[in-house]
Amino acid sequence: MIDRPESRARDYSLLTCDQLPIHNDQLPDPPDPCEDISDPSLTPTDNTEQQDEDPLSNSTVPTNQPPENILEVTTPTRLVHLENKTIRYQLPFRQNRGMPPNRYSPDIGKTSKYPIANHVSTEKLSEPLKAFVHQLSAIHIPTKVSEALKDPKWVQAIKEEMKAVEKNQTWTLETIPRGKKTIGCRWVFTIKHNADGSIERYKARLVAKGYTRTYGIDYEETFAPVAKLNTVRVLLSLAANLDWPLYQFDVKNAFLHGELTEEVYMDIPPGYNTTQTGAVCKLRKALYGLKQSPRAWFGRFTMAMKNNGFKQCNSDHTLFLKHRKGNVTALIIYVDDMIITGNDKQEISQLQDYLATEFEMKDLGGLKYFLGIEVARSQQGIFLSQMKYVLDLLTDTGMLDCKPADTPIVQNYHLGEYPDQVPTNKERYQRLVGRLIYLSHTRPDIAYAVSVVSQFMHSPSEDHMNAVLRILRYLKSAPGKGLMFSKHGHLNIDGYSYADWAGNVTDRKSTSGYFTFVGGNLVTWRSKKQNVVALSSAEAEFRGMTKGICELLWLRKLLTELGYKPTSTMNLFCDNKAAIAIAQNPVQHDRTKHVEVDRHFIKQKLEAKVF
Repeated sequence: MIDRPESRARDYSLLTCDQLPIHNDQLPDPPDPCEDISDPSLTPTDNTEQQDEDPLSNSTVPTNQPPENILEVTTPTRLVHLENKTIRYQLPFRQNRGMPPNRYSPDIGKTSKYPIANHVSTEKLSEPLKAFVHQLSAIHIPTKVSEALKDPKWVQAIKEEMKAVEKNQTWTLETIPRGKKTIGCRWVFTIKHNADGSIERYKARLVAKGYTRTYGIDYEETFAPVAKLNTVRVLLSLAANLDWPLYQFDVKNAFLHGELTEEVYMDIPPGYNTTQTGAVCKLRKALYGLKQSPRAWFGRFTMAMKNNGFKQCNSDHTLFLKHRKGNVTALIIYVDDMIITGNDKQEISQLQDYLATEFEMKDLGGLKYFLGIEVARSQQGIFLSQMKYVLDLLTDTGMLDCKPADTPIVQNYHLGEYPDQVPTNKERYQRLVGRLIYLSHTRPDIAYAVSVVSQFMHSPSEDHMNAVLRILRYLKSAPGKGLMFSKHGHLNIDGYSYADWAGNVTDRKSTSGYFTFVGGNLVTWRSKKQNVVALSSAEAEFRGMTKGICELLWLRKLLTELGYKPTSTMNLFCDNKAAIAIAQNPVQHDRTKHVEVDRHFIKQKLEAKVF
């Protein structure tokens, strides 16, 4: 230790460069080990008075430093000592001071460790279908009207929409009465494709902001049924087994055909020019976005179908059937998109002509793209997938380059709610889970994982979000996976039922699941937590069996209305011997008194030889 007169003095000669003190008022630059020290710009100023005041002036630093002790610019300021001298350097002003680093912008030259191209392939698709799939993702769709007005194609689409609105006399320009309020509106843009994948037209839709209306004051009943995708899959299985054709039609401006009974005023649409000052739009017909529009349109369409001799199906109210001379024609509608199939080609042609007289129809040819689901048909059967939907989901979440996962959920990993859990963004979690729920319509492999994460929508945590992200990583491994409907030569109905026991760590409720086949093709499936706590694994399986039987009965009723009533007994498979014994044995009262209703229901169907 070197004696110094100052009480605060320290011996810095024994310190390494990593232990030297740091001054925040300096911005040092590391010296170049190959640079000439005799350069005048690097020569320290000989200020004896400053050296006396600086306790570092008499310290020495070894010149032969090991590589790990070489100074790096990791802090705003630092002192560099050479030959018992202190050198002070001033770096230029940093232009991006106070700005966050640009870590998330795309780097063109950077290669991904897990490129998405390794998991996406269109090699086995036909050339028209390959072009169609590529077109779906190749075109940018504007999200704002200011962006669309810069492109003449979207400007023309806006003009065509306004022309259709005026032709249908959707509104009249009037002065708003005192005490009334208007609702806003916005433009929504999309692209319609031909069957070969080429662009048919650019479509603009004027949508009213109906979410600002109040139920019971501005409107009353709003319910309108939409097609069950379970029913759509049943029709596709019938089409694959019976070689039925599949046609797709679209109704132009469908909601504009519905009549409004309420008094609704709307703001002038963006881009619409009028000479009347202070005027607003009083709606005479329904408009997209209004709460009551779907009900008004579906009522109008139902009336038109019944006038043409079609009967509304009781198993699915959006399915319309017409039997003639032993043949059947089926039409199922989801808002304004419809699928027509059957074995009566003459009736299908007549139906198309009839609908063209009632509404402005668009023939989209064979079924290829329906509600975000891609449909491919060949001699092997019909294939459904949502590859574009998956790729868009991965793009929106920034996970195109993520590491793929082999399974959608970790085995035996029980999610739950805990007091010390770390909360996450609730809106983002709900949005992601909602999109995964729709994706599960063609991906039964994620049904269980989605049912688990959907139980925590009200209070998600970081663990729950990690489980959702794992599902996305699993989707990255096979975005084109989907359902295959093949021809098996029969229309038998089979079901499988299963359940765990007390699998939920929070309330110890069990989770039951089932999946059913029609004609050898998977058509429906479900995974859902039970409403009550099961006292045994047999009881959990027994309740799951009840749900599976209800699904089989619905499928039997649907096929009967289609004219293809099952001729053989339906089969339900369950691997729990105790549950099977309880279903066959009506004497075990002590073990079944708390599930008496389910037991009698199953016993009745067994005795009737339904399954």
